Amino acid sequence: MKTNIQFVQMPTSETMEDYVHEKLNKFYKKYDWIIKTDVFFKKENDPKGNGKICDLELSIPGPKIYATSNEKNFELAFKETLSDIERQLQKRKREMKPYM
Repeated sequence: MKTNIQFVQMPTSETMEDYVHEKLNKFYKKYDWIIKTDVFFKKENDPKGNGKICDLELSIPGPKIYATSNEKNFELAFKETLSDIERQLQKRKREMKPYM
């Protein structure tokens, strides 16, 4: 599985990259048919205190799966996005038909 992590118009964070790789490796073991993952971290000025955005796009057989979230910090945004993706993957897995 290939993982691409990008920090859009902000400095990169080694600890955040390690956190993402750790969580995605567990995810890849559960869903072994994932081809590629693109993770984008963005920062916006938000008066409500949010503004840390995480976009996650998965390449899998069939259409790509995409989710995004806007939270107080990047870890929380990534965790929320990953849970949205997992719901979509569970739905897709139920729809897949095994070939015999």
